Order: sequence, then structure tokens, then C-alpha cells
Amino acid sequence: MRRKPTEIRPIRTRADYRAALKEAERLWDARPGTPEGDRVEVLVTLIEVYEARHHPIPAPDPIAAVLFMMEQKRLTRRDLEPAIGSRGRVSETLARRRPLTLPMVRRLAALLNIPAEVLVRPYATRSAA
Repeated sequence: MRRKPTEIRPIRTRADYRAALKEAERLWDARPGTPEGDRVEVLVTLIEVYEARHHPIPAPDPIAAVLFMMEQKRLTRRDLEPAIGSRGRVSETLARRRPLTLPMVRRLAALLNIPAEVLVRPYATRSAA
């Protein structure tokens, strides 16, 4: 006997969220384009909206994002020189003694595939003293 699917509705409570997760997990291997595949696609969208609203993930710190992408792409500080400037400027920028400028943001976004919105966020800098 086939189980009758429950009605899909907005996720408003933690209980709704848990039920949606359970249902999505049950249907996870459904083929796209089938009623079950469509159902899991809608459930995942609702789950993502609930999570974004109730458990937002803040955007990363710009320098932390640069350092992370450097590590991921196995880049050295020297590789950043075309985007930031001299070796000294790269060092000062990564040490937070010099803020990113708009031209640096544009070049780093292209070089590292980091959204410019992440790189223009405010972050703390240290004085050179």
C-alpha cells in the first residue's frame, strides 16, 4: 500500500522543520521529474528558507575569506601581488594594517572568485604602531 503524502505547507516551527527534514530524507533518492522528485525539491526549498531565516550564516571577514581562498587554491602571497600591489603592501593588507581598496577588491574578486560583496564588508584593521 502506498503511503499518502502529507500536504506541503510553510515551515513555521521547529517541529515543522524536523518533519520536513525527515520527509526530505525519506525522498532523497527520488528521480527528478517524478512526483516524489518534485516533492523533495519543494521541501528542500522550504527547508533552505527556514534555515536562512532562523540560522543565518554571517558572511566571512574579508581577510579571512582571502586567506581561505589562498589556501584552497594553493596560492602564495606573491600570487596576490598583481591584485594588491608590492610584497610589502600584500603583507600589510593580510596583517590588517592596511585596508582593502576598491581596486584591490575588484582584482581579488576576479583572482580568487570571491564575491565583491564579501570583500567590501567592514573589518577591523590594526595600526602600524
